[in-house]
Amino acid sequence: MLQLQVLRENKDAVCKALKKRNFDAESILETVLDLDEKRRSIQAKLDSSLAESNKLSKEIGTLYKSGKAEEANLLKAKTAELKESSKQLNEDLNQAAEALQQNLYLIPNVPHESVPPGSSDEDNEEVFREGDIPKLSEDALPHWELAKKYDLIDFELGAKITGAGFPIYKGKGARLQRALISYFLDKNTDAGYFEVQPPLMINEASGYGTGQLPDKEGQMYHVQEDDLYLIPTSEVPITNMHRGDLLSEKDFPITYTGYTPCFRREAGSYGAHVRGLNRLHQFDKVELVRIEHPDASYEALDGMVEHVKDILRDLKLPYRILRLCGGDLGFTSALTFDFEVFSTAQDRWLEISSVSNFETFQANRLKLRFKDKNGKSQLAHTLNGSSLALPRVLAGILENYQTKDGIEIPEVLIPYCGFDSIR
Repeated sequence: MLQLQVLRENKDAVCKALKKRNFDAESILETVLDLDEKRRSIQAKLDSSLAESNKLSKEIGTLYKSGKAEEANLLKAKTAELKESSKQLNEDLNQAAEALQQNLYLIPNVPHESVPPGSSDEDNEEVFREGDIPKLSEDALPHWELAKKYDLIDFELGAKITGAGFPIYKGKGARLQRALISYFLDKNTDAGYFEVQPPLMINEASGYGTGQLPDKEGQMYHVQEDDLYLIPTSEVPITNMHRGDLLSEKDFPITYTGYTPCFRREAGSYGAHVRGLNRLHQFDKVELVRIEHPDASYEALDGMVEHVKDILRDLKLPYRILRLCGGDLGFTSALTFDFEVFSTAQDRWLEISSVSNFETFQANRLKLRFKDKNGKSQLAHTLNGSSLALPRVLAGILENYQTKDGIEIPEVLIPYCGFDSIR
C-alpha cells in the first residue's frame, strides 16, 4: 500500500510512474486525497470537540465546588451536546477512514525506474542467459510422458482423489522431489538464511498484510467456516511473522527460507501450455524472504538473483532472467526478475522463480517499521524469491536429462536421492 504522504507530495510523479503498469491512477488518487482531506477535517473537529468537552468537565467540577450548581448544570447540558456530536463525528471518521483504506488497497505499487514499459509478458526484457541447451533425439518425450513411462508421477490418480492439478508423486519421482527440497533448503541455509516451517493457512489480516487481499482472493482457496485461506506461497506467512513489529537498525538483515506446499486455484488456466507439471493447484516450493533497511534492499535483491543463479548452475539447467515490464509486474512488486528454465522437449521457456523487491508497499500494510539512528520510525523494505518452485524444475530435469536409456540425475542431487539415474 502506498503511503499517503507520498501521494500528497508526489501525486503527479506517482500517476506518471503507474502508467508503466497501464494503470490510470488520476481518478482514484483524487478520490484518495479527497477522502484523506475529509478524514483529517473530521479528526480536527473531533479533537476540538473532545478538548472542549474536557475543558467544560473541569469547569463543571469547579462550579459545583463553588456552590454554583445552576451554572454547572447549564454547562452539563452543553457537554451532553458535545458528547453526542463527538459520537457522530467518531462514526463519520471511521467511515471515512474505512473508505480511504479500501481505495488505497486498489492502487498497485509504483514500479522501479528500471522497469520497462509494456502490456504483457511479450514485453519483458531479457537481461541474462546461461547454460547450453541439450540436443535431444527426435523421439525425446515431454515430462508428462516420461513420468508415465517411468512411473514417477500419476496425474490421473491425483485427479481421481482430488481433481486435476493435484498429482501424486511415486517411487523415484517422490524421492527426487524430496531431494530437491532438501538440496534447496541446505543451499539456502548455507547462504545464511534462517529456516522456518510456517502454517499452511493464513487469516484475513495476513492476506491483507502481504497484498493477496483484496487483489487475489479469487486465486486462493478459502476455508469459509473458519475464514482462513490456504497459502499461495510461503512468502505470505513468513513475511507476516513480523506484522506490526518495530525493529531497530541492528536487526537487519532479517533472512528466512522455508518449504511449504502451495495452493492456487489458477482459475481460467486452460490449454496445452498448462499440461503436466506446467500449472498445478498444489505444488511444493522453497522460498526466500528478506526484511531489509531501505538503503540496502536493492543490493539484497541483486544478491538473491545471484543466489538463484548459483542453484541453477548446480543443477546444470539452461536458464534466462527477465526483468518484468510494467504490464506483467505483480500488484505489490516494485521490481521483479523472473527466472525461466528451457524445456527442450517442449521447446519453450518455463518460469521457475520470481525474485522481487516490494520496497515499503507490504511494510506499510504490515505496519512493519524500524527506528533509525536518529530514533525516527521508518518503514522497512520486504523482498522475496523462489528458490525454487519445484514442478517446473522437476519438468526441466526430466526432459533435459533424458537419454535413450533413461533419465540421468544432476550430480548435485545424487547424494540426496541415493541413485544416479532412472531406468
